[in-house]
Amino acid sequence: MTRNLLILIITPLLLSGCNSLKLGKSKEELTMPLPDSWSTASAAYIGKVENEWLKGLGDKRIFEITKEALKNNYDLQASALLLETAKEGTIIGRAARFPSLSLSGSNSRSRNNDSPPEYNSNYGLTLAASWELDLWGRLKNLDKASRENLIQAQADYNAAKLSLVANTAKSWFNLITAQQLLNLAEKTRDSYMANARIIERNYKAGDQTASPLAVQFARNNIASAERNLINQKLSKEEASRTLELLLGRYPGGLIRSGNQLPALKSNVPSGIPSELLLRRPDLVASSAGVRASAQRAEASLKDLLPSFSLTGRGSNSSRKLDQYILDPETIVWSTATSLAQSLFRSGAQRASARIALQQNERALRQFSSEVLRAYREVESALATEKSLAEQNKYLSTELKQAELAERQAMRDYSEGLIQIISVLEAQRRAVASRRAMIFLKNQRIQNRIDLHLALGGDFD
Repeated sequence: MTRNLLILIITPLLLSGCNSLKLGKSKEELTMPLPDSWSTASAAYIGKVENEWLKGLGDKRIFEITKEALKNNYDLQASALLLETAKEGTIIGRAARFPSLSLSGSNSRSRNNDSPPEYNSNYGLTLAASWELDLWGRLKNLDKASRENLIQAQADYNAAKLSLVANTAKSWFNLITAQQLLNLAEKTRDSYMANARIIERNYKAGDQTASPLAVQFARNNIASAERNLINQKLSKEEASRTLELLLGRYPGGLIRSGNQLPALKSNVPSGIPSELLLRRPDLVASSAGVRASAQRAEASLKDLLPSFSLTGRGSNSSRKLDQYILDPETIVWSTATSLAQSLFRSGAQRASARIALQQNERALRQFSSEVLRAYREVESALATEKSLAEQNKYLSTELKQAELAERQAMRDYSEGLIQIISVLEAQRRAVASRRAMIFLKNQRIQNRIDLHLALGGDFD
């Protein structure tokens, strides 16, 4: 009778339920044509991706700074707690596949109506056990999902560490850049003030090379330099606060930086595109999320099938706590096998299964989108790397010529060959070129860090 009942329940389900729904998809089903090499990378970029790229930035203090960030950053600490939560989740997922035991005790006291009344105590002890038989593998699917979630959490944590180190390094070099621009602003202000004193002295002395227009230009330059100096002080303080926040410090804008931006190595080995899926922790996390959603989708489908449970119960009672209650001969044992199958829930279970499948499909498509974005990040960083290197060549020539013109203008003015306005213009061009060079150096460093981050290069 039991076997016949089982067949009657399962057969309609298999015909009308599970056959109309598909199993979840893992990331292995993703098909995406990949090139053999990066389109924007030359032969000089071929090679294994570096795992010690911090050393390549050429700044000794960067190791001290990033170490402090890894130790004290609150966002990273929060990410670490998520990892611990995922570890606990695997324990829960694994425990569901094993029997559960529970022990309970009771104590009651009664009084009769005799005079004097008598009091009676009764003690009880119950041991219960239950075990769901995982015939269809539903619990196994949920266990696998929890383990994939752990892989995802670990990869998320690794991605958070990598991102923190990259952002800390970028903030450190932004601070150095701000300090260099502040130093330049101070030197420029002092130079303009010295020029103004000379121009005004010569103008009062009747020097033909110093006109009222030259005096006005000189005073304009001083006002502009003072305004720029105030702005650069604020920029330096803000850069300091940004770094302090990453370090877990109070953002008082007090951290001090170095004075020089480092020189970069010429090229960065970029590996091949197909390696990116295994190397970048964010993609590793996303792929684990896809696999976890596939396992949950399969579990939701199997939830439509009947569940079988074994239960056992042993109990005893005694008027005396120290007598009989633990005597195996007096314990009453019972065992049972239960079959559970929801026959009608207005389609709720099948709707839940469809939701799980849709979530799996959504996870797979999000993963595909993240993969494409990762490739774009690498290609863009490589293209920017080449562009900035070429710009550096021309800016170096521009700066050299501007500084030569500045010195020549000062010599010509001292010999009375040109007016002071020409000197001021030459100085303005030289200052602009110096500022542009500082910005470009920082741009190259920032993009170099972005490139290492896009390639999934580690920092150990």
